[in-house]
This record gives sequence, structure tokens and C-alpha cells, in this order.
Amino acid sequence: MDWLVQTLRQYPEIAVFLSLGIGYWVGGKSYKGFSLGAVTATLLAAIAIGQLGITISANVKAVFFLMFLFAVGYGVGPQFVRGIAKDGIPQAIFSVVQCLLCLAAPVIAAKLAGYSIGSAAGLFAGSQTISASMGLATDAINRLGLPADDTKALLNAMPTAYAVTYIFGTVGSALILAALGPKLLGIDLVAACKEYEASLGGAKEMGGAGQAWHQYELRAYRVQQGGRAVGLTVSQAEALVPDGSRLYIERIRRGGTIEEARIDTVLQPDDIVAIVGARELLVELLGPLGTEVDDPELLAVPAEGVDVYVTNKDVEGKTLADLGKRPNARGVYIRRIKRGPTETLIPVLPNTQLHRGDTVMIVGRTQDTTAAAKVIGVIDRPSASADVAFIGIAITIGALIGAIVIKVGAVPITLSTAGGALISGIVFGWLRAIHPTFGRIPDSTLWFMNSVGLNVFIAVVGITAGPGFVAGLQQLGISLFLWGIVATAVPLILGMFIAKYVFRFHPAILLGVCAGARTTTAALGMICDAAKSQVPGLGYTVTYAVGNTLLTIWGMIVVMLLS
Repeated sequence: MDWLVQTLRQYPEIAVFLSLGIGYWVGGKSYKGFSLGAVTATLLAAIAIGQLGITISANVKAVFFLMFLFAVGYGVGPQFVRGIAKDGIPQAIFSVVQCLLCLAAPVIAAKLAGYSIGSAAGLFAGSQTISASMGLATDAINRLGLPADDTKALLNAMPTAYAVTYIFGTVGSALILAALGPKLLGIDLVAACKEYEASLGGAKEMGGAGQAWHQYELRAYRVQQGGRAVGLTVSQAEALVPDGSRLYIERIRRGGTIEEARIDTVLQPDDIVAIVGARELLVELLGPLGTEVDDPELLAVPAEGVDVYVTNKDVEGKTLADLGKRPNARGVYIRRIKRGPTETLIPVLPNTQLHRGDTVMIVGRTQDTTAAAKVIGVIDRPSASADVAFIGIAITIGALIGAIVIKVGAVPITLSTAGGALISGIVFGWLRAIHPTFGRIPDSTLWFMNSVGLNVFIAVVGITAGPGFVAGLQQLGISLFLWGIVATAVPLILGMFIAKYVFRFHPAILLGVCAGARTTTAALGMICDAAKSQVPGLGYTVTYAVGNTLLTIWGMIVVMLLS
């Protein structure tokens, strides 16, 4: 045991990896739906290991924190800019209001309880579950010009307060929004979502990967003598389906020869046609009338499902119904829409609008999906390589801008290198969305920068603060936990009533709007489960982008207000 302790002290990098290993393993476990999560588990593991008196250079956490903040900004950039500039303005304004409430409650609680600046910053970060704010709070505390011992005491108090208040901040916010919220506001969430879906012109989507039932199918039918389709061109035959429905003839077997269907091809008796479309249309329209044929060769159509990153401004704001009428949409169906940095699933409905920055999965013949993708945006094919040159230069630019200090009187005003990296990520993430010819960061790389970047920072904070944790917990534990409940609950409850009676958001998306402004993904999951629908996610993306940015910056503001 002595050898292990001495080794960890001599090689502190081992302690960091040990904290990560324990943190991710424990954080991945759940009990009755509750999990600590990787961040909290890593922090607790690091604090325990820190009792051994391990010293780690502060530069380590600075490097990983810049990487993390840039990744956060890069992810929210497209939605942040769109939300501020266009149709998300009411949601963006609400998010600002909610974030101000989230700032005021912990600050007032800290003042009433008489907590130090470090404890107040930790109380804010934990109760609002915004771990990233501790990085900016750390920079702000270091800039106060206090004696080294006082600065160290404040920095050590921060993770203590964070660890004590984070658990209710996560679980409590989910319960308040998903369980208490509908009762307080008098909302029938399931009915509201059904009504909202109906207003958009559709119902809940079914089927998908891993299910035997599929929404779109390719089936073969024989054209009967005297049938309605005889003598019609392919385009005329496809137009026989009811308005709003889409069936396409992909291939034709005629006299033993298979040929690709053209819109001007005239159908003849005994042709066997491969038709693709929604399952219910094939069954209801063709099943009773047509003779289905088992023709594996005819049905061997090269097809794919591919993600397309929406970048074309001509698609921005257009409904799926409008886009489906365009010639380049022939033979192509949208299977899934993901929006925002958390890849929120958006219902695929006739009146659903596409926005630049969305990722849509389109299915169909390979040649059809390729043609449609060129009109929509850029095919996002899997790739293991990242544009590291772009990442390095972008973080450098942001950090250099953030390092500029402007003095207003005797008060130094600065974004800090961390804040500069965050803003740089937003700007370059938005530029990547509208000009996806540079700066590619694969999802796996972005996840690493987000998750591991933050948790290495948290691990170093915990190891450094470990020796003072026990004393701080004994001194402030119970009262700090109770103040954490107040700081978590009050802003959320006030925010829900403001969202309903001031902003008048539709009940179906109201709770999603509140969850996004507080950046609590766990709450969104519980809300969608309670609603039995993905509709609440429509209110999450814009507010998340604004809230994630402001709540992170608030870490610095808390220190400024209390100093």
C-alpha cells in the first residue's frame, strides 16, 4: 500500500486515469433509474484519491478544459445562432430569463447562508448541474488577487459544494419538471402532445431499426389487364394515390427484362413493377386490387439509409410536405430528424420544418438518396479522422481573444481563455454548419472532447481539493444540501409559470423549453417518457444552446457578484 501511495505521488498522471476509470465505471451504474453520472462519480473518486496528498500541475486541467469548452461551443453553434437570429427568439428570450433566475437563487442562498465565494460557486454549479461553470469560476477566483492560501481555500471549497448539491440538482430537476410540473400547471401532457402532433399534420411515428415492422417497404405487383394503371406513364400512375401520400415505381420487369423506371415509361398489362412506399398504402391500396409477385431479382434494389447534414438555405424553414413535392424528392423518404447538440429527435410530420444544422436520415435507392442529398446539404458519411489543424487553430484564436483584459476603472474585464474558447467554438461550429467544407469533427471525437475533457478537469480539481473536502463537508454538509434544494427548485418552478403565463408556450413543448434552458437532459428524457412522445423535444434545442452558454458564463459572474 505504501508503494502504491508513493507511486501515485511520484506519477500523478496515474491518479488522473485511476479517477477516470473509477468515475466512468461507477457513473455508468444505475439503481432504479438513478445514476451518479460520470462527472459526479469522477469527482468523488478524485476527492477520495486526493486524500493521499497528490500534487498535479494546474496546466493539465487548463488544457483539457479549453478542449471541452470548445467542443461545447462547436456543438451548440448552429442552434445558438439560429435561435438568436430567427424563429427561436421567444424561446431564446425565455432561456435568458430562466438563466437569470438560476443565477439569482444560488447567489441569494449563498448570501443568506454566509458561504464563501468558493462554496457559492460550487453551490451554483451543483444545483444547476452545470459542471463547466467551475472552470470559469476558477479563473475568476484566481484573478481576485487574494493571498495564495485564501485562494486555495476558496478553490478547495468549490468541489465540496458541487458534490453535495449536484445529486438533487440532477434528480430533483427531473422530478420537478416531469412529475410535479404537469400537476402544478394543470397540463395533460399526453393529450397536449397528441393535439400538437395533430396540428402539425401527423401522428406518432412507428417502426424502425430493430423492429420487424418497417414503415417503408419495396414490394412487387403485376399490372392487371384492364387495370387503372394500364396505359398511364409512371408519373401518372404514381399520382393516383391520395393527396399527401407517396408511392414510387422503382423498377419494371417486362418480358423477362428488368429496367429502371422512368417517369415517362408507359405501363403495360402483365408488367411487374417494384413499388416503394408506406406500408399502409401498399396494403390498403394495392393489396386488395393487385396481384403481389415474389420476384427477388426485381426487388434487389441498391438502397441505403444515410444521414444528411442540412446546409442549403433554400431548405431552411420549409415543411416536409413542401419538400416532398419537389422532383429531387422522388423515391426518397425521411426516416429520422435530429436537431441540436444533444441530437434531439424531432417528429417526422408533414408540417415539420427543416432548419440548417439538422441531421436527417433519408432512405431510398442509392442514386435517389445521393441526388436528394446534393439538394439538402452534405452527406455525413462515417469517418474516423478529425480536422485537428482546425481544432488547434480555432482554440488558439479563441483563447488569445479571451486573454485580452480591458480595465473599467479598477475592474479588469475579460472573457478569460476559457470563455474565449467557448465563443470560438460557437462561431466556428456555426460556420461549419453553413459551410461544411472544413472543420469536420466526428461524433466520437466530439464526445471525447466533451466527456473526457471535462472529466480530466474535474479529476484534477477533485484530487487537488481532496485534503480539504472532509472538513468542508462536516462544516457545511446538511445546510448546504438543503440550500441546494432551494437553489434547484425555486428557479424551475418560477420558470414554469413564466413559460405558461408570460410566454404562453404550447403545453406540449413548455416543459421541454424549461428543461433546455436549464440544460437538464435527464429531465427531458423523463418528460418525453411521461408524454409518450418526442414532441417536448421541439422546445429543447434552442433553449439548450442559449442556456448552456449563459450558465457556463455565470460561474464567473457568481464570483464577480460576491467579491
